[in-house]
Amino acid sequence: MQEQQITILLDKLTKVSDEIAKAIVGQQEVIDELLISILAGGHCLLEGVPGLAKTLMVSSLAKTLALDFNRIQFTPDLMPSDIVGTEILETDHESGERFFKFQKGPVFTNILLADEINRTPPKTQAALLEAMQERHISYAGTSYDLPNPFFVLATQNPVEQAGTYPLPEAQLDRFLMFVRVGYPTEQEEIEILKRTTGNDRSELNAILSADDILALQDLVRSVTVSDELLAYAASLARATRPNHLDGSKEKNTTQKQESCPSVIEHVRWGAGPRAGQALILCAKARALMAGRFAITIADIQFVAPAVLRHRILVNFQAEALNLTPDHVIDDLLAFVSLPTSPLQ
Repeated sequence: MQEQQITILLDKLTKVSDEIAKAIVGQQEVIDELLISILAGGHCLLEGVPGLAKTLMVSSLAKTLALDFNRIQFTPDLMPSDIVGTEILETDHESGERFFKFQKGPVFTNILLADEINRTPPKTQAALLEAMQERHISYAGTSYDLPNPFFVLATQNPVEQAGTYPLPEAQLDRFLMFVRVGYPTEQEEIEILKRTTGNDRSELNAILSADDILALQDLVRSVTVSDELLAYAASLARATRPNHLDGSKEKNTTQKQESCPSVIEHVRWGAGPRAGQALILCAKARALMAGRFAITIADIQFVAPAVLRHRILVNFQAEALNLTPDHVIDDLLAFVSLPTSPLQ
Protein backbone atom coordinates (compact mmCIF):
# COMPACT_ATOMS: atom_id res chain seq x y z
CA MET A 1 0.00 0.00 0.00
CA GLN A 2 1.32 3.42 -0.96
CA GLU A 3 2.20 5.96 1.72
CA GLN A 4 -0.42 8.41 0.42
CA GLN A 5 -3.18 5.78 0.73
CA ILE A 6 -2.08 5.01 4.29
CA THR A 7 -2.19 8.70 5.21
CA ILE A 8 -5.72 9.04 3.79
CA LEU A 9 -6.93 5.99 5.73
CA LEU A 10 -5.43 7.20 9.01
CA ASP A 11 -6.97 10.63 8.46
CA LYS A 12 -10.39 9.01 7.95
CA LEU A 13 -9.88 6.99 11.12
CA THR A 14 -9.32 10.17 13.11
CA LYS A 15 -12.48 11.69 11.64
CA VAL A 16 -14.55 8.71 12.84
CA SER A 17 -13.88 9.60 16.48
CA ASP A 18 -14.72 13.25 15.80
CA GLU A 19 -17.96 12.23 14.09
CA ILE A 20 -19.07 9.98 16.95
CA ALA A 21 -18.39 12.84 19.38
CA LYS A 22 -21.31 14.70 17.77
CA ALA A 23 -23.69 12.17 19.34
CA ILE A 24 -21.77 10.88 22.36
CA VAL A 25 -20.48 13.08 25.16
CA GLY A 26 -17.23 11.82 26.68
CA GLN A 27 -16.63 8.05 26.88
CA GLN A 28 -13.56 8.52 24.69
CA GLU A 29 -11.80 5.48 26.10
CA VAL A 30 -14.82 3.30 25.36
CA ILE A 31 -15.03 4.65 21.80
CA ASP A 32 -11.31 3.98 21.31
CA GLU A 33 -11.78 0.40 22.52
CA LEU A 34 -14.68 -0.10 20.11
CA LEU A 35 -12.55 1.13 17.22
CA ILE A 36 -9.62 -1.02 18.35
CA SER A 37 -11.87 -4.07 18.30
CA ILE A 38 -13.08 -3.33 14.78
CA LEU A 39 -9.58 -2.62 13.45
CA ALA A 40 -8.35 -5.86 15.00
CA GLY A 41 -11.20 -7.73 13.30
CA GLY A 42 -12.90 -8.89 16.50
CA HIS A 43 -16.17 -8.64 18.37
CA CYS A 44 -16.80 -6.38 21.35
CA LEU A 45 -19.01 -6.69 24.43
CA LEU A 46 -20.06 -3.57 26.33
CA GLU A 47 -21.38 -3.78 29.88
CA GLY A 48 -22.96 -1.04 31.93
CA VAL A 49 -26.13 -0.20 33.81
CA PRO A 50 -29.14 0.94 31.74
CA GLY A 51 -29.09 4.53 30.53
CA LEU A 52 -25.38 4.95 29.78
CA ALA A 53 -25.86 5.21 25.98
CA LYS A 54 -24.36 1.81 25.15
CA THR A 55 -26.83 1.22 22.33
CA LEU A 56 -26.51 4.81 21.10
CA MET A 57 -22.74 4.44 21.07
CA VAL A 58 -22.83 1.35 18.86
CA SER A 59 -25.50 2.73 16.52
CA SER A 60 -23.56 6.01 16.21
CA LEU A 61 -20.41 4.10 15.34
CA ALA A 62 -22.35 2.13 12.72
CA LYS A 63 -23.55 5.38 11.12
CA THR A 64 -19.95 6.53 10.62
CA LEU A 65 -19.20 3.31 8.73
CA ALA A 66 -20.72 2.71 5.28
CA LEU A 67 -21.72 -0.83 6.23
CA ASP A 68 -24.92 -2.83 6.57
CA PHE A 69 -26.22 -2.65 10.12
CA ASN A 70 -28.81 -4.74 11.94
CA ARG A 71 -30.01 -4.65 15.53
CA ILE A 72 -31.46 -7.52 17.52
CA GLN A 73 -33.21 -6.75 20.81
CA PHE A 74 -32.57 -9.84 22.93
CA THR A 75 -35.58 -10.87 25.01
CA PRO A 76 -36.44 -13.99 27.04
CA ASP A 77 -38.69 -15.33 24.23
CA LEU A 78 -36.17 -14.82 21.39
CA MET A 79 -35.48 -18.02 19.41
CA PRO A 80 -32.26 -19.04 17.56
CA SER A 81 -34.14 -18.84 14.25
CA ASP A 82 -34.85 -15.17 15.00
CA ILE A 83 -31.11 -14.62 14.72
CA VAL A 84 -29.75 -16.96 12.04
CA GLY A 85 -32.88 -17.39 9.92
CA THR A 86 -35.18 -20.24 9.01
CA GLU A 87 -36.49 -22.25 6.06
CA ILE A 88 -39.80 -21.27 4.55
CA LEU A 89 -41.97 -23.31 2.20
CA GLU A 90 -42.41 -21.73 -1.23
CA THR A 91 -44.18 -22.77 -4.42
CA ASP A 92 -42.86 -22.46 -7.96
CA HIS A 93 -45.68 -20.66 -9.80
CA GLU A 94 -44.79 -22.24 -13.15
CA SER A 95 -44.35 -25.89 -12.16
CA GLY A 96 -46.36 -25.89 -8.97
CA GLU A 97 -43.47 -27.61 -7.22
CA ARG A 98 -43.07 -26.83 -3.54
CA PHE A 99 -39.63 -26.37 -1.99
CA PHE A 100 -37.91 -25.01 1.09
CA LYS A 101 -35.95 -21.77 0.84
CA PHE A 102 -33.61 -20.44 3.54
CA GLN A 103 -34.67 -17.02 4.73
CA LYS A 104 -31.60 -15.28 6.10
CA GLY A 105 -31.84 -13.74 9.55
CA PRO A 106 -30.49 -10.41 10.82
CA VAL A 107 -27.07 -11.97 11.53
CA PHE A 108 -26.34 -11.62 7.80
CA THR A 109 -24.96 -8.10 8.00
CA ASN A 110 -21.65 -6.29 8.49
CA ILE A 111 -22.37 -4.92 11.97
CA LEU A 112 -24.75 -6.73 14.28
CA LEU A 113 -25.86 -4.93 17.44
CA ALA A 114 -26.84 -7.63 19.92
CA ASP A 115 -28.68 -5.43 22.38
CA GLU A 116 -28.96 -6.71 25.97
CA ILE A 117 -27.54 -10.06 24.92
CA ASN A 118 -27.75 -11.45 28.45
CA ARG A 119 -31.54 -11.06 28.65
CA THR A 120 -32.12 -14.15 26.51
CA PRO A 121 -31.61 -17.81 27.56
CA PRO A 122 -28.33 -19.65 26.79
CA LYS A 123 -29.88 -21.63 23.91
CA THR A 124 -30.45 -18.45 21.95
CA GLN A 125 -27.15 -16.88 23.02
CA ALA A 126 -25.38 -19.94 21.62
CA ALA A 127 -26.88 -19.27 18.18
CA LEU A 128 -24.24 -16.59 17.75
CA LEU A 129 -21.27 -18.86 18.59
CA GLU A 130 -20.67 -20.27 15.12
CA ALA A 131 -21.26 -16.90 13.46
CA MET A 132 -18.78 -15.14 15.74
CA GLN A 133 -16.03 -17.74 15.44
CA GLU A 134 -16.39 -19.22 11.95
CA ARG A 135 -18.00 -16.26 10.16
CA HIS A 136 -20.61 -18.53 8.62
CA ILE A 137 -23.93 -20.16 9.51
CA SER A 138 -24.86 -23.82 9.09
CA TYR A 139 -28.53 -24.65 8.62
CA ALA A 140 -30.06 -27.96 7.48
CA GLY A 141 -26.67 -29.23 6.32
CA THR A 142 -25.86 -26.14 4.24
CA SER A 143 -23.25 -23.52 5.11
CA TYR A 144 -23.91 -19.84 4.45
CA ASP A 145 -21.04 -17.33 4.54
CA LEU A 146 -21.52 -14.07 6.39
CA PRO A 147 -20.55 -10.72 4.80
CA ASN A 148 -17.01 -9.46 5.16
CA PRO A 149 -16.30 -7.57 7.36
CA PHE A 150 -18.54 -8.95 10.12
CA PHE A 151 -18.66 -7.66 13.69
CA VAL A 152 -20.87 -8.43 16.67
CA LEU A 153 -21.07 -5.42 18.97
CA ALA A 154 -23.08 -6.58 21.97
CA THR A 155 -24.37 -4.77 25.03
CA GLN A 156 -25.33 -6.32 28.34
CA ASN A 157 -26.55 -5.21 31.73
CA PRO A 158 -24.59 -6.22 34.84
CA VAL A 159 -25.30 -9.88 35.59
CA GLU A 160 -26.43 -9.01 39.11
CA GLN A 161 -29.56 -7.37 37.71
CA ALA A 162 -32.88 -9.20 37.56
CA GLY A 163 -33.74 -11.04 34.36
CA THR A 164 -30.18 -11.63 33.17
CA TYR A 165 -28.54 -14.86 32.00
CA PRO A 166 -24.74 -14.79 32.34
CA LEU A 167 -22.96 -15.57 29.08
CA PRO A 168 -21.11 -18.92 29.17
CA GLU A 169 -17.31 -18.77 29.22
CA ALA A 170 -17.10 -20.29 25.71
CA GLN A 171 -19.11 -17.42 24.26
CA LEU A 172 -17.37 -14.74 26.32
CA ASP A 173 -14.05 -15.90 24.87
CA ARG A 174 -15.38 -15.18 21.36
CA PHE A 175 -15.41 -11.49 22.20
CA LEU A 176 -12.06 -9.88 21.51
CA MET A 177 -12.71 -7.18 24.12
CA PHE A 178 -15.03 -6.75 27.09
CA VAL A 179 -15.52 -3.03 27.70
CA ARG A 180 -17.06 -1.56 30.83
CA VAL A 181 -19.08 1.64 30.38
CA GLY A 182 -19.04 3.90 33.43
CA TYR A 183 -21.00 6.93 34.54
CA PRO A 184 -20.13 10.30 32.97
CA THR A 185 -18.36 13.03 34.89
CA GLU A 186 -20.36 15.97 36.25
CA GLN A 187 -19.40 18.25 33.37
CA GLU A 188 -20.16 15.54 30.81
CA GLU A 189 -23.57 14.95 32.38
CA ILE A 190 -24.37 18.67 32.18
CA GLU A 191 -23.38 18.63 28.49
CA ILE A 192 -25.61 15.56 27.93
CA LEU A 193 -28.56 17.42 29.42
CA LYS A 194 -27.81 20.44 27.27
CA ARG A 195 -27.64 18.44 24.05
CA THR A 196 -30.58 16.12 24.62
CA THR A 197 -33.18 18.57 25.93
CA GLY A 198 -32.92 21.11 23.14
CA ASN A 199 -33.76 21.25 19.44
CA ASP A 200 -30.30 20.48 18.07
CA ARG A 201 -30.05 17.26 16.07
CA SER A 202 -26.65 16.08 14.87
CA GLU A 203 -26.48 14.12 11.62
CA LEU A 204 -23.62 11.65 11.46
CA ASN A 205 -21.77 11.10 8.20
CA ALA A 206 -20.33 7.81 6.95
CA ILE A 207 -16.54 8.06 6.90
CA LEU A 208 -15.14 4.57 6.32
CA SER A 209 -16.28 2.08 3.68
CA ALA A 210 -16.02 -1.71 3.86
CA ASP A 211 -12.90 -1.59 1.68
CA ASP A 212 -11.37 1.04 3.97
CA ILE A 213 -11.94 -1.15 7.03
CA LEU A 214 -10.47 -4.24 5.35
CA ALA A 215 -7.44 -2.19 4.30
CA LEU A 216 -7.01 -0.87 7.85
CA GLN A 217 -7.24 -4.42 9.21
CA ASP A 218 -4.42 -5.42 6.87
CA LEU A 219 -2.42 -2.41 8.09
CA VAL A 220 -2.95 -3.47 11.70
CA ARG A 221 -1.30 -6.81 11.02
CA SER A 222 1.62 -4.98 9.38
CA VAL A 223 2.40 -3.08 12.60
CA THR A 224 5.67 -4.41 14.00
CA VAL A 225 6.17 -5.86 17.47
CA SER A 226 9.50 -6.73 19.07
CA ASP A 227 10.30 -10.17 20.46
CA GLU A 228 10.50 -8.60 23.93
CA LEU A 229 6.93 -7.30 23.69
CA LEU A 230 5.69 -10.64 22.34
CA ALA A 231 7.24 -12.28 25.39
CA TYR A 232 5.65 -9.65 27.65
CA ALA A 233 2.18 -10.30 26.21
CA ALA A 234 2.67 -14.04 26.62
CA SER A 235 3.82 -13.52 30.21
CA LEU A 236 0.70 -11.49 31.00
CA ALA A 237 -1.57 -14.18 29.59
CA ARG A 238 0.29 -17.02 31.34
CA ALA A 239 0.39 -15.13 34.63
CA THR A 240 -3.42 -15.22 34.80
CA ARG A 241 -3.35 -18.99 35.28
CA PRO A 242 -3.13 -20.63 38.70
CA ASN A 243 -0.17 -22.98 39.11
CA HIS A 244 -2.20 -26.16 38.83
CA LEU A 245 -3.57 -25.04 35.44
CA ASP A 246 -0.26 -23.92 33.93
CA GLY A 247 1.09 -26.24 31.27
CA SER A 248 4.57 -26.19 32.82
CA LYS A 249 5.82 -29.51 34.20
CA GLU A 250 7.68 -27.78 37.02
CA LYS A 251 5.51 -27.52 40.10
CA ASN A 252 8.17 -26.68 42.64
CA THR A 253 8.07 -24.10 45.41
CA THR A 254 10.17 -21.60 43.47
CA GLN A 255 7.63 -21.45 40.68
CA LYS A 256 4.81 -20.80 43.13
CA GLN A 257 6.73 -17.95 44.75
CA GLU A 258 7.20 -16.37 41.31
CA SER A 259 3.46 -16.45 40.58
CA CYS A 260 1.27 -13.44 41.20
CA PRO A 261 -0.24 -13.75 44.71
CA SER A 262 -3.63 -12.44 43.53
CA VAL A 263 -3.84 -15.20 40.94
CA ILE A 264 -2.91 -17.93 43.41
CA GLU A 265 -5.44 -16.75 45.97
CA HIS A 266 -8.33 -15.48 43.86
CA VAL A 267 -8.35 -17.02 40.37
CA ARG A 268 -10.12 -20.23 39.48
CA TRP A 269 -9.44 -20.25 35.73
CA GLY A 270 -7.05 -18.08 33.75
CA ALA A 271 -6.83 -16.91 30.15
CA GLY A 272 -5.90 -19.20 27.29
CA PRO A 273 -3.56 -18.55 24.33
CA ARG A 274 -6.32 -16.57 22.55
CA ALA A 275 -5.76 -13.85 25.16
CA GLY A 276 -2.15 -13.36 24.04
CA GLN A 277 -3.28 -13.10 20.42
CA ALA A 278 -5.87 -10.51 21.41
CA LEU A 279 -3.33 -8.50 23.43
CA ILE A 280 -1.01 -8.20 20.43
CA LEU A 281 -3.70 -7.51 17.83
CA CYS A 282 -5.43 -4.89 19.97
CA ALA A 283 -2.11 -3.25 20.85
CA LYS A 284 -1.29 -3.08 17.13
CA ALA A 285 -4.66 -1.47 16.43
CA ARG A 286 -4.10 1.13 19.15
CA ALA A 287 -0.66 1.93 17.77
CA LEU A 288 -2.10 2.41 14.28
CA MET A 289 -4.80 4.73 15.64
CA ALA A 290 -1.99 6.85 17.07
CA GLY A 291 -0.23 6.87 13.69
CA ARG A 292 2.53 4.49 14.81
CA PHE A 293 3.70 1.31 13.09
CA ALA A 294 5.31 -0.27 16.15
CA ILE A 295 3.61 -1.10 19.42
CA THR A 296 4.82 -0.05 22.86
CA ILE A 297 4.43 -1.35 26.40
CA ALA A 298 1.77 1.32 26.96
CA ASP A 299 -0.33 -0.11 24.08
CA ILE A 300 -0.38 -3.57 25.66
CA GLN A 301 -1.15 -2.21 29.12
CA PHE A 302 -3.98 -0.03 27.78
CA VAL A 303 -5.82 -2.94 26.13
CA ALA A 304 -5.02 -5.52 28.85
CA PRO A 305 -8.12 -4.91 31.06
CA ALA A 306 -10.60 -5.16 28.17
CA VAL A 307 -8.83 -8.21 26.73
CA LEU A 308 -8.38 -10.15 29.98
CA ARG A 309 -11.32 -9.33 32.29
CA HIS A 310 -13.76 -11.77 30.64
CA ARG A 311 -11.12 -14.49 30.38
CA ILE A 312 -10.38 -14.64 34.11
CA LEU A 313 -12.77 -16.49 36.41
CA VAL A 314 -12.35 -15.57 40.06
CA ASN A 315 -13.09 -18.04 42.86
CA PHE A 316 -15.57 -17.91 45.73
CA GLN A 317 -13.02 -16.33 48.05
CA ALA A 318 -12.61 -13.38 45.68
CA GLU A 319 -16.38 -13.00 45.34
CA ALA A 320 -16.73 -12.94 49.12
CA LEU A 321 -14.18 -10.12 49.25
CA ASN A 322 -15.90 -8.27 46.34
CA LEU A 323 -12.78 -8.66 44.22
CA THR A 324 -13.29 -8.62 40.45
CA PRO A 325 -11.05 -9.70 37.56
CA ASP A 326 -10.10 -6.01 37.20
CA HIS A 327 -8.45 -6.11 40.64
CA VAL A 328 -6.46 -9.17 39.55
CA ILE A 329 -5.42 -7.47 36.30
CA ASP A 330 -4.19 -4.40 38.18
CA ASP A 331 -2.04 -6.66 40.34
CA LEU A 332 -0.79 -8.55 37.27
CA LEU A 333 0.28 -5.37 35.48
CA ALA A 334 2.25 -4.37 38.58
CA PHE A 335 3.65 -7.89 39.09
CA VAL A 336 4.80 -9.02 35.63
CA SER A 337 8.29 -7.78 34.81
CA LEU A 338 8.49 -5.18 32.08
CA PRO A 339 10.63 -5.95 29.02
CA THR A 340 13.94 -4.20 28.54
CA SER A 341 12.82 -2.91 25.14
CA PRO A 342 13.40 0.83 24.69
CA LEU A 343 9.85 1.23 23.36
CA GLN A 344 7.76 2.73 26.12
